[in-house]
Amino acid sequence: MGPVETYLIPAVNGVAYGLLLFVVAAGLTLAFGAAGVLNLAHGTLYAVGAYAAAVLTDGSWLALAAAVAAGTTLGAAAGAGLAVAVAPLASRGHLSQALLTFGIALVAGALLVLAFGADDLRPVVPPVLDQPVSLAGRAYPGYRMAFIAVAAVLAVAGWAVLTRTRAGARLRAMVDDPDMLAAVGTNPRAVLAAVLAAGGAAAGFAGALGAPIIGAGPRTAEMVLLLSLVIVVLGGLGSVPGAFVAAIFVGQVQSLGVVLLPGLAPYLLFAAMAVVLLGRHRRSSGVLPGGHR
Repeated sequence: MGPVETYLIPAVNGVAYGLLLFVVAAGLTLAFGAAGVLNLAHGTLYAVGAYAAAVLTDGSWLALAAAVAAGTTLGAAAGAGLAVAVAPLASRGHLSQALLTFGIALVAGALLVLAFGADDLRPVVPPVLDQPVSLAGRAYPGYRMAFIAVAAVLAVAGWAVLTRTRAGARLRAMVDDPDMLAAVGTNPRAVLAAVLAAGGAAAGFAGALGAPIIGAGPRTAEMVLLLSLVIVVLGGLGSVPGAFVAAIFVGQVQSLGVVLLPGLAPYLLFAAMAVVLLGRHRRSSGVLPGGHR
């Protein structure tokens, strides 16, 4: 096996996986940073989109478009519903929100298993996307390359909205100073609903397009939520650029780690997170290497 199969293919897989996780984690980090909501049902919104793709696709472009539209719409509606559910708990802290959203995730997960069964499902993509493409002279799944392109465009569009539009300015203001934003006439509850709906739409969209890569099953929601939380912690609460960098890092650790250190692969991600958190703590406390301040 040459270096292409050993390193390049897993590295590109890591980019695809990282971009998939970024689309999901961006909504989670914005919900916490801007709206102060720890949404532990976020992975379930991804699973809804994944199951929509598994059920609706039949190999045609129309079915794929319908699956993406259904996943995005259902995710947005569920996110808006979560905003209504958690709004009365705004003054009770993050623990109450976490308990409520975790309970919603458990109930929704059980309903998804009842509706679609306990087996992993995979959507059927159009034949042209199922054809391999050449990557450094080697065959590589065409759908993954297409997903990388779509996710990259979505990331750029999200960055443009956050940095170049009035809605993005209000959202950044919500992260930095929500009281001042309320004082100039913007309703924080409306921002909360918009953020959770947009985050839910992104999660459902990612689920519909990501299901052909990682499938849809009973453990999908938990896995996506866990990795999204890791990305939020690594990237910094409320930081979308930080979430992007962290997502690519997580994707590379998950993919290349199996190749480079197969025996330690399950532990590499959490070891990296521990190192990052320890480094942040030392910087915040003013402790430099060697014990100096």
